[in-house]
Amino acid sequence: ESDRLFEVVTVDEVIYQIEGSSLYLEVGNEITIIDLVYGLLLRSGNDAAVLLASNLSSSIDEFVKLMNNKAKEIGMNNTIFNNPSGLDIFDEGNLSTPYDMSLLMSYCLNNRLFREISSTKYYKTPLKGQWKNKNKLLFDYEYCIGGKTGYTKKARRTLVTACEKDEQLLICCTFDCGGDFSFHKQMYESIY
Repeated sequence: ESDRLFEVVTVDEVIYQIEGSSLYLEVGNEITIIDLVYGLLLRSGNDAAVLLASNLSSSIDEFVKLMNNKAKEIGMNNTIFNNPSGLDIFDEGNLSTPYDMSLLMSYCLNNRLFREISSTKYYKTPLKGQWKNKNKLLFDYEYCIGGKTGYTKKARRTLVTACEKDEQLLICCTFDCGGDFSFHKQMYESIY
């Protein structure tokens, strides 16, 4: 957790570097870091990803270096981050495996604030009303404690989720899986 969470940042032209899912931020908007994190995790806001990267590091490229360093530190040996959003329109995108994404989810779940944000179903935003979490499993499966959806044309659908029952934590990650939410639920139910 950062002491910068409630710092207000001003949206600048860096948001023009993205396409795809967006929080629909506009240049000149003022928003806190914590609101950007909620928008990133609940709504896959690519504009939030680049704005966070540019405000939390000296440059977006430097932020991506930090992402790659952290990946290696936690054992994500088959992952290369090329940008903060994961989009694969302007470069190769972020290359990874379901195993590595599961490692990342496991690491993130050790952070109390990540758990809180990732499990949030609805978040009242100061800019656009209310955001609903794109992780349908939070609404459809009582043991789901969080996760992250994703989609790009090259990677197709990606999903990593976490569930916890009777103090048993499980993580499921799929890439290019049609019906991924129901598949994840079936996997958890086969174990619980």
